[in-house]
Amino acid sequence: MGTELNKRVIVVGTRQSALALTQTGQVIDELRRISEQHGFPYTFEVKKIVTKGDQILDVTLSKVGGKGLFVKEIEQALQAGEIDMAVHSMKDMPYELPEGLMNGAIPKRVDPRDCLVTRSGKGFDELPAGARVGTSSLRRSSQLKNARPDLQLESIRGNIDSRIRKLETEGFDAIVLAAAGMSRMGWEDRISAFVPVELSIPAVGQGALGIECRESDSEVRELLSLFNDEETSLAVRAERSFLGTLNGGCQVPIGAYCVLEEAENGGKRLSMTGMVGTPDGGTLLKETRQGENPEELGQAVAAALVARGADRILADIGG
Repeated sequence: MGTELNKRVIVVGTRQSALALTQTGQVIDELRRISEQHGFPYTFEVKKIVTKGDQILDVTLSKVGGKGLFVKEIEQALQAGEIDMAVHSMKDMPYELPEGLMNGAIPKRVDPRDCLVTRSGKGFDELPAGARVGTSSLRRSSQLKNARPDLQLESIRGNIDSRIRKLETEGFDAIVLAAAGMSRMGWEDRISAFVPVELSIPAVGQGALGIECRESDSEVRELLSLFNDEETSLAVRAERSFLGTLNGGCQVPIGAYCVLEEAENGGKRLSMTGMVGTPDGGTLLKETRQGENPEELGQAVAAALVARGADRILADIGG
């Protein structure tokens, strides 16, 4: 136990968007509760960091290139000791982390699905022929175009609130967003319809957060271990293993979704579906496998897709 004078201040790095700050605040509230429950002498403060992905808003993510567009500057601050942990949307995190950094916690996942915000308030099947649909994701556009070739999928960038505004100001019929972001912002009432995972496999880690820290910081690691959700961690590890095996990034339509389900022996097993597609939606490959080891499952699903030609799709796209 420490006094007010010797409490450690844990500096938490985050992007400065409304969503990033909201979810960081929610994480800090939970870490503060855990600290008080276990008698840890910690207080918390937020440090806002601008990333390359936040600065370049007039170009599609697939054309900006590279991985870690929304995390690199934050990780540099973590390595330099300017912050002690970072709150990321897990779907923004590259598979390989910089030397000396680790995922200290993956808290309980919220809704992993994509969702639609439409001008009519109606769902995907009810969009008019030729409807203009805005999304920043090749993964989403590939799957939605595969299901509805008549749709006009167009790039839309910006923070979640600015994208919703563009629904009216730029004449879109619908925009596609992550349901998790809408939920964390308390904007569930703005969602017109959820997109089933059978129609649109989520991005790797969608709906989950990644709390990154230094491997050498034993105090922060101990605190974050109490915040980790084991079921979410297993599922996300499988998805990230799939991503790493295929070396996929934002330039490639790629997605994966893993859940824990009941096994025949009465225990639990992981079940994961992975997808790779072409940007125009003309080819969409999906494979589902079950297993107990998350890393091996991710590799197995990736191998099954490669056997069907996913490696050629990735090579053609430049992924």
